[in-house]
Amino acid sequence: MNECVLVGRIKEMPELKTTARGNTVATLILESDRNFRDEDGNIGTDVFSVTVWRGAAEQAASLLKPGSMIAVKGRLQGRMVQKEDRSYYFCEVIAENIDYLRGMRVN
Repeated sequence: MNECVLVGRIKEMPELKTTARGNTVATLILESDRNFRDEDGNIGTDVFSVTVWRGAAEQAASLLKPGSMIAVKGRLQGRMVQKEDRSYYFCEVIAENIDYLRGMRVN
């Protein structure tokens, strides 16, 4: 089973593109707070790349801006890139559903 749910805030403006086949795709950068504090009492954040396709991509690009709060349900997609005799592994979230949320950050 490959499923994930993330809640967080958009870090930067979504990037909207059209593929060679005419499909619309948006890339979002999502910051999500960790559920624990570090030794200094601070809550850290994790940063995720989220890919959204077709009509949902156009909607996300028009509605979202830095600081927008969303919940994303999707799947993880991993890939490997070979460069200069080294392997690099990347993981991104492929969004299947996005809920647009309102709310304040609570620490």
